[in-house]
Formats: sequence, structure tokens, C-alpha cells
Amino acid sequence: MTKRTILSTLLLAGLGLLGATAHAADEPLRIGLIATYSGPYADYGRQFDAGIALYLKEHGGKVGGRTVEIIKKDTAGPAPDAAKRIAQELIVRDKVNVLTGLDFSPNAYAVGAIATQAKIPTIVMNAASSAITTSSPYVARLSFTVQQVTDPMARYMLKEGIKDAYTVVADYASGVDAETAFKKTFAAGGGKVSGEVRTPMNNPDFSAYVQRIKDAKPQAVFFFFPSGVMPPAFLKVWKERGMEQAGIKLYATGEATDDSYLDATGDVALGLVTSHHYSFAHPSPKNQKFVKDFAADNGAKLRPSYFAVTAYDAMAAIDLALAKTKGDASGDKFMDAFKGLSFESPRGPIEIDPATRDIVQTVYIRKTERVNGQLVNVEFDKFDRVKDPAKEAAAK
Repeated sequence: MTKRTILSTLLLAGLGLLGATAHAADEPLRIGLIATYSGPYADYGRQFDAGIALYLKEHGGKVGGRTVEIIKKDTAGPAPDAAKRIAQELIVRDKVNVLTGLDFSPNAYAVGAIATQAKIPTIVMNAASSAITTSSPYVARLSFTVQQVTDPMARYMLKEGIKDAYTVVADYASGVDAETAFKKTFAAGGGKVSGEVRTPMNNPDFSAYVQRIKDAKPQAVFFFFPSGVMPPAFLKVWKERGMEQAGIKLYATGEATDDSYLDATGDVALGLVTSHHYSFAHPSPKNQKFVKDFAADNGAKLRPSYFAVTAYDAMAAIDLALAKTKGDASGDKFMDAFKGLSFESPRGPIEIDPATRDIVQTVYIRKTERVNGQLVNVEFDKFDRVKDPAKEAAAK
């Protein structure tokens, strides 16, 4: 019998029992953090860690009255098979009470089935494909969905008089979600998508794609890529090909100007209008304190990104849910307590839709500007209490 078969047998035999066991409120809360700590997306895990650490520092290392043990595991990027195996090991070997992290959508989907078998609460800190919360009744999301931040951008572009657009997205679940949401909302408002491109995730050469767009001469382009290496590469080619001089406007979701990567992206990001749920420059008093405290712990060079904010908020939500259950983290009680939570985040007011276990929040329209020598996403418009449009459509 192989090692994997033995692990699977143990899982099937013991997951339900392990997941359903209510731990005493005075025992440590063991949280399994599945994230990317190596490779080109290693900043994701670093941001998660920093957000969690700040919340725990503010609350004496406890949530819901219980001390916290974080057990970190590296998937090294989108790796659903690894994420599934890691989730199994965290539950069976490490006996975690909660799973979290999950930066890439394929990883979150893979963990959904494990969460159901084990009845383990699973709190998504980033993965943004719409259907993730439908993969298990034990999955809730504190981050966002790609459709949730894309739909307002389509509405904003229509408000700006744009009627002809091209879409460019990365070819994976979240990219398809962005394309789907944009096309639906844009068409409903009288716009026309005159062309669309899906690019590979690994080392794409954007030159041919951008030239094709230049030849097509749309009014505007909307694009979506995951935070990190792809947006700067695309923006660089966009500038080199003189697309702005050609009269083609460019819009994106906020991954394109992720605060964590914005300095490295540089001036090619200047003037880009994006839609997202968090900006380092969000002017609320709560965010100003969050940014100040984050810098005190991590230095001024590491800006908090939306990854850090969601990790911070996930800990706050776990804290609130455990307060309702008196420290009981067993799956059904915990998930019932999670539904309908609402509180003030550094990004603004957020709540968990009790019907979908997905986040409801403000989506901001921002422009990348240089302020006091720093590149920042300056918010100038907003859409309040935005739900995931895919789930709204399904409910009608």
C-alpha cells in the first residue's frame, strides 16, 4: 500500500470524527495556513503572515479567547494536487481546527472537498473565482471575487462613454470570471466587446497580443492578470507600442497595481484606472492606523496589500465567530456563526452574505498617481455593498 493510499484511508476513516470534535475553549486554536511561500508569487504568503501577525499582536495572540497556533504550508503557486494533499495532512496529522490562506483558485477548489469530508471551517484569504464558496458548505471567503470587482469597472467605463472594448485575461478560472463578468455587464449597458484574448499564465509574450489590439483600434481595453509578474510585463509592452498615443484607453482590476508590487512596476502604471476593494492609500482612520502599525512591524519598504488586509480581516472574522460560539470551532457551529458577520475593515465596511458565505463590500475606482514621491492608487469613485454578481444572477 502506498503512502498516499494510507493517507487517503486515514482521511476517509477519521476526517468526520476529527472535524466534528469540539475542542475545549481553553485549548489552542490550530490554524492550517496553505499559501505560496516560494517562487514568483512568494509575496502572497509573506503578506498573509504579516496581516495575521498584526492582528494577533493587537489581540494578545488570541482569537475568541483561545491562543493561536499557525501551521504554515507552501504550495509554491497554483498547485491543486499539492493543496489537497497538504489539507489532508493538516487535518489528519496536525489536527487543525481551521484551514485558511488559499491564494490561488485551483488550490481553493481542491481543498473544498476535503473541507466537506472533515467538516473543517475553511476561510479563503484570496482565491477569487466565484464558485469557490459553492464547493463546500464549510468554505467562506473574506477576500473578493473577480466578478465582484470587474462588474463595477464595466459600469464605470460605460459611464465614461466607452462603447467598444477589447478584453485581455489570463487563461485560468479567475481570468475567465473576469471576462465573463465584463462582457455581461458591458453588453447589458449597450457596450460591445469587439475582441477578446486569453493569454497563458507562464511567460507570455504580450507583443503580438498588443499589436493585434492596436490594429483593431477599439476605444478601450480591459485586462485582468493575477498580481505579480504579468501586469508589469503587459504594461511595459503597452507603453512601448504607443497604445496611449494611438488613442486606446486602458482599464483593469486592481491586481494590475497591487500595492505590494507597485514600486517595482514603476511609471508604466501611472494613470491606469483600476477597480478594487483595497488601496494602501484608502483614507479611513482605521486604514491609516493599519498602515502605520504594519510599517512599524515590517518596515516601510513592505507595503500592506489586499492580501495582508484580508489575512487581518480573516482573523477578525474568526475572532467574532468564536465569540458567538464561546470558543467552539466545530464545523457546523462555526459556519453558522460566520454567516452574517459584519465589521469595519481597513478597506471599509464588510459583511458575510448569510446565504452564500461570500463577502459583500465597497469596490473603489482608483487611478495610479505619484503622491509625495510614492506611486499609489488614489480612490475617486466607489460602488457600495457590492455582492458577487455571479451569485446574484443565480439567485434570480
